[in-house]
Amino acid sequence: MLAKSLIEDILNEALLTGGDFAEVFIESKSGDSFYMVDGKVEQAISGKDYGIGIRIFKGLFSVYAYTNDMNPTNLIKTAQKASKAIKGTREDIVINLIKKEVEDRNKIIIAPASVLKEDKIAVMRESYEAAKNFDECISQVRINYSDSSQNVLIANSEGVWAEDKRTRSRIGIESIASDMNDMQTGSYRPGASKGFEFFKEIDVKEYAREASRIAKTALGAKYAPSGKMPVIIENEFGGVIFHEACGHGLEATSVAKGLSVFAGKLGEKVASDVVSAVDDGTLSNEWGSSNIDDEGTPTKRNLLIENGILKGYMIDKLNGRRMGMESTGSARRESYKYAPTSRMTNTFILNGNSSLEDMLQGVENGIYAKYMGGGSVNPSTGDFNFSIMEGYIIRDGKIEEPVRGATLIGNGPETLKKIDMVGNNLAHGQGMCGSVSGSIPANVGQPRVKIQNMVIGGR
Repeated sequence: MLAKSLIEDILNEALLTGGDFAEVFIESKSGDSFYMVDGKVEQAISGKDYGIGIRIFKGLFSVYAYTNDMNPTNLIKTAQKASKAIKGTREDIVINLIKKEVEDRNKIIIAPASVLKEDKIAVMRESYEAAKNFDECISQVRINYSDSSQNVLIANSEGVWAEDKRTRSRIGIESIASDMNDMQTGSYRPGASKGFEFFKEIDVKEYAREASRIAKTALGAKYAPSGKMPVIIENEFGGVIFHEACGHGLEATSVAKGLSVFAGKLGEKVASDVVSAVDDGTLSNEWGSSNIDDEGTPTKRNLLIENGILKGYMIDKLNGRRMGMESTGSARRESYKYAPTSRMTNTFILNGNSSLEDMLQGVENGIYAKYMGGGSVNPSTGDFNFSIMEGYIIRDGKIEEPVRGATLIGNGPETLKKIDMVGNNLAHGQGMCGSVSGSIPANVGQPRVKIQNMVIGGR
């Protein structure tokens, strides 16, 4: 993407004023995005982006600069300007870039760029028809299609030279059900680190019908009761609670600064005995996977919690310095416009051995959350609230009538300790995660779990 000699010159210029580490991140990205409402394409965007980010460390101090002007003279000047934030004299650092051989765990069969836009839109139309024709109560269907191909090169003054190619595809289906008195929404948004073959491997019509079924179910539902009661949360996107309320607290971004409730608790009990969780960027073709992180470190399977004991954090290079710990391959960024920091990839609770029947037994009055919606969390405290997109009353050990308007309210660390059963049906859901290094694709996941009690916000 750039000549090795030019990259070495950029790194040397960045170190002139006393920096002890310099890094370049070069990115080339292209993709398509379409938005369809009621069978008509309302928006179509195709784009390409190319740029470079330059980062310099001196101890725990960091400076970052970026540009999309790839003229060699400009790149050298950008490095020089960034280096002026460092005050000191040049250290004796010899740069010897050695290219890393990176294992490709995310094979792409059909490159999105090789597919006609008409064929991509045909997938959207297929989804639209399936969702709209599910039931006469479906008044509107919205479809989002996106694909992207990103090539990155990371080189640094420690000799790292690593490259990665990342391709992702996703479709989002949102159905709206309505009658004379009410309107309710259901959605499904599958995605993967795959090319156009993804849409040949999945049944988009089934996902579309499921989005409409969720909307229709909520349309006829009564409002959920409020109070404290047992809750069973289904697999897949149910893992969003662990991601938001606990996962962010295990990122070095907050741990290194003491802003996490999990800071300084390695080796301590932070969850019930049945809870084990990992962050794994090595899973082939999963939405949050990559072969290397955005600092050029190979991604890993990082054990976070084992049988309730806190075993590890997700760590990037700069926060690793602050913590006196090595990077765990967890540095991520949206693009060259952002400096990287520790972020989740595919984060999930591991399988247990409890069945749904086990979980329902003895529950006189509770909530079954089949599909979770959005929510918010305070990462420094772990306090959260999340809406339930599709929920049901549990009465006398049986899943009964659907309810709507239910919200789960709680605290991440406290909720971890209240999980008393974990199922064996692990599945993943796809989302976009926002933080200081931008918006990135991330998987959430879990098997079905039962929580002894939670506060339910309803009516």
